[in-house]
Amino acid sequence: MEGLLRGIPGVIPYFDDVLIAGESESALAERLRCVLRKLQDAGLKVKREKCQFAVESVEFLGFLIDAAGIHPTPAKVRAIKSAPPPGSKKELQSFLGLLNFYHAFLPHKASIAEPLHRLLDSSAPWGWGRREAAAFEAVKKLLSSESVLTHFDEKKPIVLACDASPYGIGAVLSHRMHTGHEAPIAYFSRTLSAAERNYAQIDKEALAIVAGVKKFHDYLYGRKFLIATDHKPLLGLLSPDKQTPQILSPRMLRWTVFMSAYSYDLQHRPGKAMGHADALSRLPLADQGTDPSPAHHIMLLEDLPSPPLRASDVASHTAKDRTLSRVLNWAWRGWPSGQLAEEFRPFLIRQHELSVHKGCLLWGNRVVIPSKLRQQVLEALHSGHPGIVRMKAMARSYVWWPGMDRAIEEWVRTCQPCQETRPAPAQAPVHPWESARAPWSRLHIDFAGPFQGQTFLIVVDSYSKWLEVVPVSTMTTAVVIRALRQLFATHGLADTVVSDNGTQFTSAEFRQFLANNGIRQVTSAPFHPSTNGQAERMVRTTKDSLRRISQGDWQSRLAAFLLQQHVTPHSTTGRSPAELLMNRKLTVTLDRLHPDLADEERPMPEGEVRTFQPGDLVYARDYSGRLPWVPATMDTTTGPVSYAVVAADGRKLRRHVDQLRPRWPTRTTGAESLPTPSEQDTIPPETDSEAIPQQAPTVSSPAAEASTNPENQAELRPGPGSRKESRSNATRHKSHEWLLPKLLRTQPIQQHVPQVLQPDVLAPTGQVDPVWAIQCLQAEGNVRVHNEAASSGSDVATHVPGQALPGPIDLLQVPSPLPDTPPRASKHPR
Repeated sequence: MEGLLRGIPGVIPYFDDVLIAGESESALAERLRCVLRKLQDAGLKVKREKCQFAVESVEFLGFLIDAAGIHPTPAKVRAIKSAPPPGSKKELQSFLGLLNFYHAFLPHKASIAEPLHRLLDSSAPWGWGRREAAAFEAVKKLLSSESVLTHFDEKKPIVLACDASPYGIGAVLSHRMHTGHEAPIAYFSRTLSAAERNYAQIDKEALAIVAGVKKFHDYLYGRKFLIATDHKPLLGLLSPDKQTPQILSPRMLRWTVFMSAYSYDLQHRPGKAMGHADALSRLPLADQGTDPSPAHHIMLLEDLPSPPLRASDVASHTAKDRTLSRVLNWAWRGWPSGQLAEEFRPFLIRQHELSVHKGCLLWGNRVVIPSKLRQQVLEALHSGHPGIVRMKAMARSYVWWPGMDRAIEEWVRTCQPCQETRPAPAQAPVHPWESARAPWSRLHIDFAGPFQGQTFLIVVDSYSKWLEVVPVSTMTTAVVIRALRQLFATHGLADTVVSDNGTQFTSAEFRQFLANNGIRQVTSAPFHPSTNGQAERMVRTTKDSLRRISQGDWQSRLAAFLLQQHVTPHSTTGRSPAELLMNRKLTVTLDRLHPDLADEERPMPEGEVRTFQPGDLVYARDYSGRLPWVPATMDTTTGPVSYAVVAADGRKLRRHVDQLRPRWPTRTTGAESLPTPSEQDTIPPETDSEAIPQQAPTVSSPAAEASTNPENQAELRPGPGSRKESRSNATRHKSHEWLLPKLLRTQPIQQHVPQVLQPDVLAPTGQVDPVWAIQCLQAEGNVRVHNEAASSGSDVATHVPGQALPGPIDLLQVPSPLPDTPPRASKHPR
C-alpha cells in the first residue's frame, strides 16, 4: 500500500488504513480522486460503510487528529483516568504501558511517575503507600483531552532542544511559529546506562544531541534545523561552521562524523530558557537506550580480524599447554612405562606415530592443535560454512586433536547461518486422513484458478470422491457461502469441512456460517497444501480435463467433465462416486449400447498379442510432430511383434505392435454407406489352368429330390428356429443367396471362419445345409467345394448344378459386414 500511494501529498497509508488530508475541500477532493484511481487500477476495493469523507477530525492509530493538531482520544483518556490502583507489579506495568502510549504528550511524566518506576525495580519489594498513591493520581491528571501536539509542517522551521542531567537525557522537537513561540511536535527522554553515567558532562550533553537527532531522524534528515543546548563548550566541538579539533576522544570523534550527515545550526541558550528539555533530562523515562553512534559503525579500524595462525603460534601454545607440553617432552625423551592418566590415552595409542618438528607436535603429517587455538582453527575450517562431512575431510588433511570430530559436529550444528539456510528435512511419511463414516460427511474445498480466465470452487466428498465444480466470479467469503448453501440444499449438511488458510475460509463470517449449521472446520498447516491433498488433486484433475475438452462453451465443457467423473469408478474405492453417494448408477449414452438379449462378449485372454495381416487398415504412431496417429496400410511382417506399413502419404514406416491400432471406415453424417457388390465383391477372372467341367454325373439323394419339388422347397429352408425370427424367409434368402456361391468358388471353404454367415443358411449344427447351398449355386454353374470323401486325396471336388452335395460344408470365413443385396448375375459363370 505504501508503494502504491507513494508520491501523493497529504496521503498517509498504514497497512489497510489510509488517511487523506487537504488544506481545502478542493484539494481534498483532488487527492481523494487520485487515491481512488490508483486503487481501481490496482484492482482493489473499499467498503463504503468503512469510509469517512470530508470530516473535521478523525481517529487514526489511537490519536484524534484535527486542524489544531494531534490529541489523545477521549476513550483512552477516560480509561487512564478511571483506572483503579494496581495491586501488583504486573498491573502497574500494564497501567504504565497504557500511559506510555501518550508519552509524547507528557513532558514531565518521568518526574511525577518516578515513585512508580521505583516499584518496578527487580530488587524492590512491592509496597503501595501514600507516596505511590499520590504519584498514581498525579500522573493520571497529566493527560487530558485538551493536550495537543502541533502538526509537523515541512515548511516551518524546526528546533531541537536537548539537555542532559547526571542520570538522564531529554529532547523536545518543536516548530517555531510565526508569532515567535515554539509549538511542540514530540517529546523524548531516557535514563542513562551505568556506563553512560560515568561520562564527562560534555560527553553527556553531546550524547543528548546525538540521541535526539537519531530519535527524530525522519523529521530532520535532509532539512535545515536548529539545535539548542545550554552547554556552551559544545559549540567548539559540534558546530558545523568550525573545524573539528585535532585532538579529540574517539567517542566524540564518532559523534562528530555522525552529525556531519545532517544540516543544522548549533545555538547556545541559558538553562532557564531550556526548562522543557531540562525537565525531561532530570526526570527521564526508565528506558535505557543504546549508544546512538556505536563504535563499530564508524571506527572500522577498531574491528580488524585476527591474523591467521602460524607454526610459531602453535609451537608457543603447545609449550604452554598442560597436556601437550608433557606429550611433547615424552615424544622427545621417550614415553613412561607406568600407568598414564585418561587424558593421555589418545596420545599413548599413537605414540609411535607422533613426532616433533620446530616445536610443533605432529601426528603423521597433521599438526596437533593446543586447546587455546582450537576455537580459531574451527573458525578457519568453517569460514566457507561447509557441512559436517566436508569440514571433517578438510580438518583431517591438516590438523588433529582428541575429540576433533565431535567438536566439528557441534560447531556445525550450532552455527546460526547454517541452521537458517539448511535445506528442509526429509518429508514425513504421509499421514492419511481417517476414513469418512458416511457419504457427504467430510468435504474438502479449495479454489482453482484463474484458469483460462475462469475461477472455480472445488468441493470433494471424501467418502464417495464426488466432485462439484462451481464457477465463481470472485473468491470471497460470500461467494463460498452461497455455493455451499446450494450444495447443502441438494446433498444435505456435512459434518466436517477441510480447507486451507485462505482469508475466504478463515474469516469470521465463514466460521459463523459453519457454526450455525453445526459443521466442524479443519484447516491445513500454513504453506503445506498436501494436507488438503484431496482438494488439491481434484484441482489438478479439473484443470487437466477442461484443458483437453475444447469444444463447446464453459457450461457444456464443465457438464461433460462432471458427468464423466461421477460415473467413472474411482481407483481407490473401485466404484463410481454416484454409486457411493446416491446408491445408484447414473445413465449415460454408453448404456444405450447394451442390448438386453445380447450375449456377453468373452474377455480377451491375457497375454494375447495383437496380430495384423498384409492389407489390413491400421493407424500408425507418427513422431514427425504432426498428428499423433496417421492412417496406414499393413505391408509386411518384419518380426514377431513388428510390422512394415505404408502411410497415406507414401512413407514406409516400421512400427512395433504397440504403435499400431486397427482402423475402421469413417462414419458419415447420413445413412450408413455400405459396400456395393460392384465395389467389393467383383471377382477377377481366374487364370487357373484346371477346367471345371460343365456337366457331371448326377448324384441322386433324398435331399436333392426334395429340392426339385417346388412344394417341398419351403420345408427345406431354415425354419423359425433362428435367433432372428422377425425377418421373413424371402428376405433372408434374397439378402444372402448370392454370397455362398462367391465364397465357394474363390478358394477352398476350409479357409473361412464358422458361423459368421447369417443363420438363415446354417443348419442347427452350425453347418451349411447342402440342399439350400445347391439352390444358391444353380445359377452360378460349377464350383469347387471341399470333399473329404474324395478318393483321389485332393481337397477340391467338382459339383454340377442340380446335384446334391456329398455332405455338409464347413464355412471358415465370411467378410464382414455382410451386404444385403446380391450381385448381378454373371454372364460367364465358371
